[in-house]
Parts: sequence; structure tokens; C-alpha cells
Amino acid sequence: MEQQQISREQWDTLAREFRYVVTDAICRSGSGHIGGVMSLVEIVITLYYRVMRIRPEEPTWPERDRLVLSKGHAGPILYTALAYKGFFPKAWLATVNQNGTRLPSHMDQILTPGVEMTAGSLGQGLSAACGMALAAKLDGKSHRVFCIIGDGESDEGQIWEAAMFAGHRRLDNLIVICDYNKMQIDGTTQEILNLEPLADKWRAFGWEVFEIDGHDWDAIYDGLAQADAVTGKPAMIIAHTIKGKGNRETENRVDCHNVKVPDEATYGRIMCGLECKMDLPY
Repeated sequence: MEQQQISREQWDTLAREFRYVVTDAICRSGSGHIGGVMSLVEIVITLYYRVMRIRPEEPTWPERDRLVLSKGHAGPILYTALAYKGFFPKAWLATVNQNGTRLPSHMDQILTPGVEMTAGSLGQGLSAACGMALAAKLDGKSHRVFCIIGDGESDEGQIWEAAMFAGHRRLDNLIVICDYNKMQIDGTTQEILNLEPLADKWRAFGWEVFEIDGHDWDAIYDGLAQADAVTGKPAMIIAHTIKGKGNRETENRVDCHNVKVPDEATYGRIMCGLECKMDLPY
């Protein structure tokens, strides 16, 4: 992986802009999953700006790296990265989850350039990512497959079936990131279905495991570089994140999983929670 020479201040500014854009897009649609979107900002930026091999002008380039966003309710952060990288016009971002949009609340690979898998039913994305990684192995291809799963999603048994499969097939071209913000729709993960010891569980399935601060630029990049260097087994990066990160109205709150924005007053309150004012790209 090649390090892109941009200062930490520039990365922080880009993250603030992404948070401003996704918050506006979700609020103007009337509802959306702000919590799990905001916890992924730094991770998605790092993947698309510093790590993944992509060609926005050729979304189906055969040698591209793939990203499966299994926690499909976080689609708006992926849409923002794809738009900013040039997969489609930024003006589309104003239409998230609205009638006639090409950017539905949960992703659709037919509607949206750059989306690798239609998502919405939690637990399925990792299985698809395993299939992509195995196909690349069988075809002798060098591209990598990245997959982002949720911690609440990890309650799904299919996640662990896929984990067992990937370990058995030694899919070292597969890198999975768990967005471990420790909250899901009904409460904390510890209350609903405790995942701990999470790292040990993945190791038991034959994975190399790394744990990082999911909002620290260097930790994310270094973690991905270390995962990319693993041979003979798949890699899991447990990213410790904060749900609703960057907005005082949503940060570290269970009820930000899916917010309702019924009126202008609510819209204004949530936008003010960002404590910044930025120009929208639409």
C-alpha cells in the first residue's frame, strides 16, 4: 500500500465534511442510521483514499479491490466516499433514501456505481465477501476483498459460518473490519448478546486478529497494512469506534441507531450538533 502525503489536519477536515454531508443527506430524507454511519467515517475514507485499488471511471475494472459493506444501513457513508472519488455526481447525495433515488437507504448494486453487493439483510455480506475472495484465489487474481461488518450484526449465526469457511479455506486475500461501536438498535451489545471475548473468538476460527482505534488515522492505516501482509489466513480488524461520532446530538447514544427527522426544528438541532458549518456539494 502506498502512503498518500496528506496532513492529519487535511484528513480531519475531510472527515468533518463527510460527517456534515451524510448528516444533511440523512436528515433531509426524514430518517436514517446516523449512528453506524458516523462511526465509519475515518475507516471508509482510509480505504478509498489510501488503501484500495479502484478506478472510478471504470467501476467494474476486473483488477479492482472490492469492498462489501455488510452493515448495509451505513450506506450513506459509502455513497459519500464513492461520490467524492468520482463514481457518480455529488448531486446524487441530496437524494439519499428519497423517491426515485439511485442511493437507497440500504445499498443496491444495480442502482449505484461502485457498490459491490446489495445489502440490507444483516449477516449475509461476509458470506458474499468469502465467495469473492475464493473466486479470486481460484482465478489466480491479486485483488483484495474488504468487508465491513457490524457488532450487532455479529449476533447473526451466518457471520460465524462464514468465519469458519474463510479460516478453513485460508483466504488471506480477505480483510474484514468489525465496526465495534458496542451499540445496536435495542441497546448495548453487552446487554443484548455479549460478544466478548471477541478477538479470541475470531482467532479460534483461524483468523489473524488486530485491534485498533477506529478513529485514529495512523492506527487504521497501519492496521490495514498489517492485515494486508498476513499470509495463510484471513485477517480481522476489530475497530473500536464511537456510535454517532462527531455530533453532540448523536455521539455514544443508543437512540441514534435510526433517527427520525420529522420537521425543520429537528433538522436544525441535529445539524447544529456537528458544531461546524460547511458548504454542501449539491
